[in-house]
Amino acid sequence: MSNHTDAAAEVLLERKGCAGVITLNRPRFLNTLTLGMIRQIYAQLKKWEQDPKTFLIIIKGAGEKAFCAGGDIRALSEARNTNQKMLQDLFREEYILNNAIDSCQKPYIALIHGITMGGGVGVSVHGQFRVATEKSVFAMPETAIGLFPDVGGGYFLPRLQGKLGYFLALTGFRLKGRDVYTAGIATHFVDFEKLGMLEEDLLALKSPSKENIADVLETYHAKSKTDQDKPFILEEHMDKINSWFSANTVEQIVDNLQQDGSSFALEQLKVIKKMSPTSLKITLRQLMEGSSKTLPEVLIMEYRLSQACMKGHDFHEGVRAAEAFERCLCSLAKSPEVPALLLSRLGETPAMVNPAIYHFACT
Repeated sequence: MSNHTDAAAEVLLERKGCAGVITLNRPRFLNTLTLGMIRQIYAQLKKWEQDPKTFLIIIKGAGEKAFCAGGDIRALSEARNTNQKMLQDLFREEYILNNAIDSCQKPYIALIHGITMGGGVGVSVHGQFRVATEKSVFAMPETAIGLFPDVGGGYFLPRLQGKLGYFLALTGFRLKGRDVYTAGIATHFVDFEKLGMLEEDLLALKSPSKENIADVLETYHAKSKTDQDKPFILEEHMDKINSWFSANTVEQIVDNLQQDGSSFALEQLKVIKKMSPTSLKITLRQLMEGSSKTLPEVLIMEYRLSQACMKGHDFHEGVRAAEAFERCLCSLAKSPEVPALLLSRLGETPAMVNPAIYHFACT
């Protein structure tokens, strides 16, 4: 089997020892995913799945800053007017890859060190094993840019403890370090300085079974003492989160936060009021629908939602505003007043802004 190891390549695909190793290789861009990367990973994943000499698959990110910070949102936004087919292909093929990871017949191990957001979550969370470190940062920040937490977010988020997934989806709250494990995003936690040794031990296994692989991961996990006694960052708030985010409408969630009046509640209220109102409502409905669907059903729903969102203006304006904010050229781009006003004027009809969205997305 040929190895794809060109140092200039966006993704490296290598056979090492008993494993197939995928390295997302865009460290300057926080290893964000492109359509070409998605296609290469899917094709190789399928080959390794059928290869009797490949016993496990490892995916990791190049550099120390990020596993994968998501998809290339700028390219997506630019394709709106120049390459509509790319918008269709990227979402469709990315979701097909997400499903292939979930159904992969070989143990799939994601080393989610560093920033892991959006599309990076999609190529990790559906795998059998996910290893976080003290430098891991997890978030699904899509409501801030006029999208929704896709790549199967409608499946795994509502299945987290209580209403944690709803909270993470609507606020884009970031989980760091061991909290990524405690929340259930990661299956194991390993000190970053030991991550290289863990990979070497996995590669050195001889014809390992799933149990052999699990034993190695558990051994490293058990040895890690970093933040072992530190409480989950949201532990003291979970009862209230479960109450606030049990509401069936975004307006009611906002009311719950306002009525509570605590500093934590008001902090989350401030965050929510900065988000795209349309995205908030799409996301809440997405998670409610996804809680009772299979992953393939959720991905079909999310593909339809993605195409409807690409035809709207919130996502493209969200990308533009985010870039302008980063350059400090548009200080009003994230003013909370306008989204708050729009939110109050959006009705609770499931069709929301675009009547087509839920007509074909949730049926």
